[in-house]
Amino acid sequence: MAARTPHPTTDEATGEAMNDIRLRGRLAAAADQRELSSGDAVVTFRLVVDRPVRALRSASSARVDTLDCAAFAAGVRRRCLQWQPGDVLEVQGSLRRRFFRTGAGPASRYEVEVASATRVARAPG
Repeated sequence: MAARTPHPTTDEATGEAMNDIRLRGRLAAAADQRELSSGDAVVTFRLVVDRPVRALRSASSARVDTLDCAAFAAGVRRRCLQWQPGDVLEVQGSLRRRFFRTGAGPASRYEVEVASATRVARAPG
């Protein structure tokens, strides 16, 4: 009997589920810090990631993806607040779906919960 290959969403070594994101892109605007109703602080920012050339031949005409990111760890928050729009960043974390209420009722959004972030290059200029 042939060996079973792991499901593509699992770690091949352990067989456990994975939710690992690694992105490199440009900071769209200055990061924003706010306090949640729980008292926790969060820094949010948007990362603009160019699509690979091979993806540009798809049905979509979009050349970039703009991804919402949220940092909760104090060290990561401090670093994010120092960066300028246009800086090239590399972030690692997990994809999360956040639920909240609006005036129109319940809503949700996906964002990258950032575990680590580094600036790879400063914005030109």
